[in-house]
Amino acid sequence: MHSTTDKQNNKQQAPRRQTRGGLSRRSFLKQGAAAVGFAAFMPGLSLGNSANGRLQHASIGVGGMGWSDLNSILNGGTTDIVAICDVDENNLAKAVEKLPNARKYRDWRELLEKEADKIDSVNVTTPDHMHAPIAMTAIRLGKHVYCQKPLTHTVYEARQLTLAARKAGVVTQMGIQIHADISYRMAVRIIQDGGIGKVKEWHSWQGAASFAGGGRPAGEDPVLATLDWDKWIGVAPMRPYKKDIYHPFLWRGWRDFGSGMMGDFACHIFDPVFAALELGHCLSVRTETSDASDETFPAWQVSHFEFPGTKYTAGQTVKGTWYNGSKGPSRDLVPMPPEYQLPGSGSIIVGEEGVIVLPHWAGPQLYPLDKFNGYKRPQVKSLDHYQQWVDACLGKGKAEANFDYAGPLTETAQLGNLGIHFPGQTLKWDARNFKITNVPEANKYLHKTYRSGWEIDGLM
Repeated sequence: MHSTTDKQNNKQQAPRRQTRGGLSRRSFLKQGAAAVGFAAFMPGLSLGNSANGRLQHASIGVGGMGWSDLNSILNGGTTDIVAICDVDENNLAKAVEKLPNARKYRDWRELLEKEADKIDSVNVTTPDHMHAPIAMTAIRLGKHVYCQKPLTHTVYEARQLTLAARKAGVVTQMGIQIHADISYRMAVRIIQDGGIGKVKEWHSWQGAASFAGGGRPAGEDPVLATLDWDKWIGVAPMRPYKKDIYHPFLWRGWRDFGSGMMGDFACHIFDPVFAALELGHCLSVRTETSDASDETFPAWQVSHFEFPGTKYTAGQTVKGTWYNGSKGPSRDLVPMPPEYQLPGSGSIIVGEEGVIVLPHWAGPQLYPLDKFNGYKRPQVKSLDHYQQWVDACLGKGKAEANFDYAGPLTETAQLGNLGIHFPGQTLKWDARNFKITNVPEANKYLHKTYRSGWEIDGLM
């Protein structure tokens, strides 16, 4: 779904970083590296043994969204979840009630070491900062991977994970389940069928503010007896535990762990526009924000992107804008009756012959109303996002939100977040050579340093 240029860009390896040490269980990780070298010659290879055509699966992160992912992967009836892992004993206990025969782990590294010859696939449903380390380790063992959005915490991780998955030939999917829903699929078809003409620009927004604000709280609370705080911190810098400040939910607004509103929602809300226009890597980004701290995301953010044009756009380039918090697109972009209001989140796609308002989790609305009165919508239907991935792991069909698609989408979101460090400055992105060309000091934010002892082969 990408242009030839974007596919060429994706082939460019991001600059390698020198490995500074080994993750504990280093011999295990070296075995993973050897496994991926073998898997690269056999597309779709899984080192696990599928019993009777059923996927042998491990769930890493089984609380919150992880509980939902676990159940959704099971729903199709062709998966056996044989191992589960979570740093919180309460989450594990709930999962064990449903899966009493699943082998139980607190450390994902131990799970992948002991289960490497028993599983075909994993899902990674953890805080953002642990997505890439877990997914990369699984990929290097030849495992199929379902990973929640945003795919990674940094731009560099997104590129490396995309390249590694492609080399290993494993089946991948990012957790943007609305990609398969009739609402987004309908909008994609209308745009690609020329319903609003060539697209001139688009605007996407999430009206909510960031999950956290201010600086790091003082002091330290006793760590919950059920929580392994060291493993929850993982690759991030260690910090004192504070009750209800990070785990189980508010980590999303802390920059060491989450990706703010843009990371949490842009991968969803940008998705149908990326799919419809067949976008890949952006050319530039300029981010405006309220006051930001080194600890948390700003209360509001506006990121302006420019992309190479495609056969579905009106010009040689196309611009897209992201808003969250108190900022949003102008209502004047849409020729709608004065009593109509924009939804709380969604996209406005402006074409040469009409405008689509696509609410988050609802069907597309076409304007002006009189022009599209009686418009015959294309015949599309919802798909099962999770079962699509499971089927592809079993050799049937293709996962549409695979890392070749999700990688550039995640890079875009994280470039928008990177721009928080340089408010108001246009950052020119050379995707092929993996660098920001006009503000050299911005390149240090493309990746981060992992905590000592948690370095991951393939991500350094």
